[in-house]
Amino acid sequence: MSKSTINTHEPLLEVKNLVQQFPLNKGFLRTLHFRNGRLVHERKFVHAVNGVTFEIMKGEVFSIVGESGCGKSTTARTIIRLLKPTSGEVHFDGTDISKLNAVQLRPFRRRMQMVFQNPYASLNPRHTIKTILTEPMLFHGVAKNKKEAEEQALALMEKVGLRKEQIERFPHQFSGGQRQRISIARTLAVNPEFIIADEPVSALDVSIQAQILNLMMDLREELNLSYLFIAHDLAVVKHISDRVGVMYLGRIVEVGSKKDVFENPLHPYTFALLASVPVLGGRNLKSSELAGDVPTTPTELPKGCLFAARCPKAQAICQNIIPEFKKYATGHYCACHLIS
Repeated sequence: MSKSTINTHEPLLEVKNLVQQFPLNKGFLRTLHFRNGRLVHERKFVHAVNGVTFEIMKGEVFSIVGESGCGKSTTARTIIRLLKPTSGEVHFDGTDISKLNAVQLRPFRRRMQMVFQNPYASLNPRHTIKTILTEPMLFHGVAKNKKEAEEQALALMEKVGLRKEQIERFPHQFSGGQRQRISIARTLAVNPEFIIADEPVSALDVSIQAQILNLMMDLREELNLSYLFIAHDLAVVKHISDRVGVMYLGRIVEVGSKKDVFENPLHPYTFALLASVPVLGGRNLKSSELAGDVPTTPTELPKGCLFAARCPKAQAICQNIIPEFKKYATGHYCACHLIS
């Protein structure tokens, strides 16, 4: 879809205050601890997603970017209901799917699909490509019978750049790039409207990454698809996105158009991410020292800004008060006390 035809007034996906927590000490006995000579009951949680809010318009590519461990993939899996959210809402085409049971979710499973990061692990090694593509068609009623499903599967093979005669092969007989094409074909098998792509090119050679990205962009235009694109590679995000959300420690800290985020970053974390990208034969943004890493198991969140401990410009207010997510320009939002 060309940018001129993107419907900027109708959100297909609305995520509101999404929270995902994982218990560290499962089982009642593991929650019992001695403290000051007394036996107390205490449960600890990993705070993976902490109040994420954003929306994706029909026909749009919205990317979430951030360091490894910041909660991007967990957010994606919670949105598509591979994980049940702890709290919050996920509205797809006007329906809150966050509390639906398995039967109620079934029609939305067809309309929302996911491309996973590792093409070597996401395909069943015991099934031929024909089975991988036709089974979801028959399960969701996209094809009336096996013959029709096989015809559609052959057409999908061509659509993603593979030969029809390869449909009887097994996943191990393909390269990584070809397997990701098969994963994309499997996603398209049920005619979805919305696709979550979770680091779909990070496991591939650089020479293959551009081919897969261009394929996804062509399919978006041809099939009127909307994408939630998860990545840590800023060059990939810049290539494919319409809007970008920057995530840190399970929270969105900045949202804006691709141009706004890359040319006029507001949040210190966004600035640091862009400054860390090597530039061949040129100068980068003035780098800010970014100490430490994203906590891998954040069991206790700071009471102020989540980024304050690593921010070189942090002040007293940052340590004690959570910054409000504010609009600073048309479509450009940021959560930072230091932005006036």
